[in-house]
Amino acid sequence: MTPAPDQEETVRAFNVVLVLSGGNALGAFEAGVYEALHEHGLQPDWIIGASIGAINGALIAGSAPDRRIETLRTFWRPAPSGAMTPPWLSALETSRRTSAVGWAATLGRPGIFGPMLSALTPWSDNQPSIFETNQLATTLETLVDFDRLNAGPCRYTATAVDLETGDDVVFDSAAIQIRSDHIRASAALPVAFPPVEIDGRWLVDGGLSANLPLDPVLSDPPPRATLCIAVDLLPLNGTKPATLGETASRMQDLIFAAQTRRSIARWKAAYTGREGITLSLVRLAYSEQDEEVAGKALDFSGPTVEQRWSAGYRAGMLAVEGVQSETVSIGVLGFNVVQL
Repeated sequence: MTPAPDQEETVRAFNVVLVLSGGNALGAFEAGVYEALHEHGLQPDWIIGASIGAINGALIAGSAPDRRIETLRTFWRPAPSGAMTPPWLSALETSRRTSAVGWAATLGRPGIFGPMLSALTPWSDNQPSIFETNQLATTLETLVDFDRLNAGPCRYTATAVDLETGDDVVFDSAAIQIRSDHIRASAALPVAFPPVEIDGRWLVDGGLSANLPLDPVLSDPPPRATLCIAVDLLPLNGTKPATLGETASRMQDLIFAAQTRRSIARWKAAYTGREGITLSLVRLAYSEQDEEVAGKALDFSGPTVEQRWSAGYRAGMLAVEGVQSETVSIGVLGFNVVQL
């Protein structure tokens, strides 16, 4: 079932839509999910992303199929920060992860955002934030083929929010020419990252409105049988926090994950009883978070990235196996929601 490396598309009786949520460093999980789908011919016809999901989506849609995994690995491979981790600290997983969060919060993550307070020197009233993200634009220009992103076989969509009006903003390659600033705007989470100005509007992270951006695909029922794979990085269920940092992290999980629960319930109710719809929504959640720490979204360390990538690959294989075994029913009339 694995396609040839240079194969642009796999002939299928259904379309595949990949919806990728926000979650900053947790986004390595999405890369693992994609690798499993890629290996088994489930190349997406459309990718919709918010925040880090928009970044991962651009790396995929903006690369030739035989280079997509390499492009994702180039982005997620940790760049040297100059900070040495003592051997005894590496042996303690919690301490290692907490240390990685601290280094990223202070020094930034090369290729994505700059050191703490880098956006405040010189101070700019229209970009108040802790970090700068100009280097993310450079990274995207280097890794993403924007000609392919805008005119290739995979449609691409990124979401954002108007900072002043609160309106949802959708950037779709079917309607406009996507550039690096559109993607950077989708990932501009206040207060950490500066808003991005596009056409006179100051835009921020799309995850503030819908961290798992299902609306672009579900607001207009697909005319063809569709498998929608939605990758959700922040868990609704979790253990009772024991520290202030864990409480803040859990609060973030609840805010964003509750959005997803309500969104899926809303669309399930909207589709109930409607005829002529053949759509299966498969939600893949990053649930293996027992070893995650407070500030997990800033842990870009190599071992953590690999662990999340592997967890994503396992989750992606659940979707693959569901399709192969027909546990995930795509050709059945109706709107089916499957949690894997």
